[in-house]
Amino acid sequence: MTDRQAPWTEDQVRALAPDASSLTAARKLAGRWRATGAAGTAVWGLCQGSGSKPYQTIVDLAGPAYKCSCPSRKFPCKHALSLLLTWSGGAVPDQDEPADFAAEWLAGRAAKAAAPPKAKAAATPSQATVEQRRARVSAGLTELEVWLTDQIRTGLAQTDRSFAAYEAIAARMVDAQAPGVAATLRRLPAAVVTTEHWPELLLREYARLHLLVLAHRTLDALPEPLQAGIRTHVGYPTQAESVLAEPAVRDRWLVLGMRVSEEDRLHTRRTWLRARGSGRWAVLVEHSFGTPNFTGEVPVPGHEVDADLHYYPGAAPLRVQWGSRHGAPEPFTTVPPTGGTTIGDALDAYAGALSNDPWLRAWPALLTEVVPVLGEHGWQLVDADGAALPLSAGVRPWRLIAVSGGHPVTVTGEWRADGFDPISVFTAGDVSDLETEFPTQSAATPELAELVSVALLGTARRNADSVELAGAVAAAVPQRSGEPAVRLLDTAALQDLYLRGGRLPGSAPKPEPAMDDPRRLLPRQAADRLSRLLADKSAFLPEWFAAAAPFDFRLPDVLCVQALTAASDSGLRAPLLRLAGRRGRWLAARNPAWSGLLDSFPVDRAAAVESEGKGSESSGTEDIWLFGASGERKDWLAQVRRTDPAAAREVLSTAWAKESGPIKAELLALLGDGLNLDDEPLLERALDDRRGDVRRTAAGLLARLPGSAFGHRMAALVSSWLQVDADGTVTVTVPAEVDAAARRDGITDSTDQPTMRWDTPDSTVKTLHQAIAATPLTAWAALVTGSDTATAALTMTLPPRYAKAIVDGWVDATLTQRETTWARALFAHATPTEQAVLRRRELFTLLDAADRIEHVLDLDSHQLTQLHAILPGLDHPWPRQVADHVLRLLGDRARTTARHPHAGAGVYTDRALLTAAGVHLPVDLATRVTALAGTTEDPAWQQAFHRLAHDLTDRATMLEELR
Repeated sequence: MTDRQAPWTEDQVRALAPDASSLTAARKLAGRWRATGAAGTAVWGLCQGSGSKPYQTIVDLAGPAYKCSCPSRKFPCKHALSLLLTWSGGAVPDQDEPADFAAEWLAGRAAKAAAPPKAKAAATPSQATVEQRRARVSAGLTELEVWLTDQIRTGLAQTDRSFAAYEAIAARMVDAQAPGVAATLRRLPAAVVTTEHWPELLLREYARLHLLVLAHRTLDALPEPLQAGIRTHVGYPTQAESVLAEPAVRDRWLVLGMRVSEEDRLHTRRTWLRARGSGRWAVLVEHSFGTPNFTGEVPVPGHEVDADLHYYPGAAPLRVQWGSRHGAPEPFTTVPPTGGTTIGDALDAYAGALSNDPWLRAWPALLTEVVPVLGEHGWQLVDADGAALPLSAGVRPWRLIAVSGGHPVTVTGEWRADGFDPISVFTAGDVSDLETEFPTQSAATPELAELVSVALLGTARRNADSVELAGAVAAAVPQRSGEPAVRLLDTAALQDLYLRGGRLPGSAPKPEPAMDDPRRLLPRQAADRLSRLLADKSAFLPEWFAAAAPFDFRLPDVLCVQALTAASDSGLRAPLLRLAGRRGRWLAARNPAWSGLLDSFPVDRAAAVESEGKGSESSGTEDIWLFGASGERKDWLAQVRRTDPAAAREVLSTAWAKESGPIKAELLALLGDGLNLDDEPLLERALDDRRGDVRRTAAGLLARLPGSAFGHRMAALVSSWLQVDADGTVTVTVPAEVDAAARRDGITDSTDQPTMRWDTPDSTVKTLHQAIAATPLTAWAALVTGSDTATAALTMTLPPRYAKAIVDGWVDATLTQRETTWARALFAHATPTEQAVLRRRELFTLLDAADRIEHVLDLDSHQLTQLHAILPGLDHPWPRQVADHVLRLLGDRARTTARHPHAGAGVYTDRALLTAAGVHLPVDLATRVTALAGTTEDPAWQQAFHRLAHDLTDRATMLEELR
């Protein structure tokens, strides 16, 4: 075999995926591979599927080419992608020779490659065929010219702009073998209904088509390169063999951008390349029908390769065919300025290309040291000298803004008639895709307004002779008499070319840049992982955030957009905003959709440290409390509370009278960390606040202080309402209305509990529940007899009218006061109401660790539903005894299914427990789970265990990436 090839990067493998779903499915197969190997340019392996026979998968890296025994019609299939990902991760061992099944396929490919090429029929059409096609095209374009002049003569405001009208003339162009013209016509009706300035758009497109008709009419008199370009725009076919016969252009080609679009199930991938030596541009266009299944020979953005490219013939050649490759792709860290990289260079290059090909729609450009800004004229790119280039009207470049942060970056894009369309950004040695949608909006051009006005009315009502034109345009307009509509189209075509080719840069001030974040950058693999977890809304996110928190990473700038978007989920907001840091805050302030997050950003501790380092403790600490956003103030107070509870209480007490709004209750709630009796005066003060949420927060915190005056008041209230007889019978007397003192303590205050929680309109039930929930559990020792107060209370005979409310009150009091003895008694003996059942898991968390483990170990394979209900109450990851027990129970269920396939113990019955196991089992059990899959006879359970092993392996890799 040849020398072994170094594993590809994950980015290279991702670029091969036919679609996102295939890549996602491929990642789930990571734990199912066996008998893998790599030798020379071959990688192979066996992947266990749902059947008994594994799939045989081989990849020839030289193509690349793929072979898999699965029935998928995608290339590469999910198994080939998974094998490549496994190989990329270093989990495929090197072998001296391929496995037999791989060697057989590779030998067949080698024999086919060595066989002499079959003679091909001549692809060049005969002269008669060429003339016949040209005659058809000419006849069709003549009809198009008549149609165009009719539109302008009648007036754009009066003509039929329906889809059917454009489809009719487009179909005629197809019949005339002018598909390029037909495609242009078919795009117009959608543009008309989605574009505000549709009259200008139609005039531009009609004038462009009119110019194409005139050029085709005099095709033989034009230079050959221009002839080739005209034929391309009309839609004459260009054979790939003829392109490959063109002279090869060899250079080190930098891949600067890649986009995939789809129209009528035809997927198109465009790759922008730039020659390192000459600065010449090239665009590789590939098509795939049905699925975005493209070849893997094109390197991913950020890589360069020594290769030959063959340009399609044309007046402004840009599109290429891939030729021979003279080496493996390598990542690049610099982009040379060869070929011009300023805004002026970009406009000059576009004007030059437009002069060669007047039908050109866009031309690539590389702009260095530019800053994206939002000003009175919309989004623009501004260079070091203040020259500005507008972005296309439909572009919202938030990823570009995030990467730049107000600092200069290098941007690859295309200059179009309506502005610059950014494709990728290069900074710190990395190329980032900007994922910008193709513009769907356009801005009006004032210089065309008079011509558009004439076209709207129609030349039958108004001619264009009075329209004021630039001298160069007026001199170029053909001085011929005849149809005014033709003259208007001539004029509009020349005016449009004059405006596009003569565009000058504007000017704009640069924004205040974002402050640099001194924190350590999140490693690349971990950042990619987080992006996928957020996109999938993965259950692994809490574990990822917990593992990343001690490192205090900052996000790569390009991920800030995804993080701010995902931060709309309140459960993810705090860790995401902490990761986004300074760049995220700077970005959120510029996007109205994210401005609501500004109050939730935590304290910028690095800035505080920097300020303290300059000798200003006030600006570094107290200023955050006095002038910070609500999120910063809460974060600052929480930090102080953790380190100095008394200081935090003093700060809040001092500012209490001036606080207002929802933040007042949120600040008070922070006293829950380290709550003690010294906090009682402030909490008693809060009971008199005007805001209900503040009063409820204060009452909830006081209820956690059994020795407080509030607790004594609640105990006295309950004692006055409940009478316990000697035989344990409870008599309840609750007044319909409570006194002012009880109302101050929150009794009958509005709560977020359902009004009909106990399925009764009796308000005294709710009143009693509130009082019991706020009463210290130690107070029940005076009402019941026995050493075990909780057990004795649960044996009392409760009146049916109030029984549910009393038990629920005990449950709520236990959870509030974190009382282990009561939690054990309630969990073991109480029969909670439907709502309290949802809190049974919380009671379970209050038990001692040994008690929780013992309870789980007492559950067998017939109680998996109950087991799943309480497992979230365990620590993460699950203790080893619990993990072993769960795997043993799952193994029992799998064996039961294999013995009795129709006994109702199938894997789908236990999928919730399997999912929880994938999230909470210790990650080092992956090998054991894989072995369990190997001993399982039921295919569905076998697949489930493989998926579980993959989840554990994935989590292990996830945690390793953060170290």
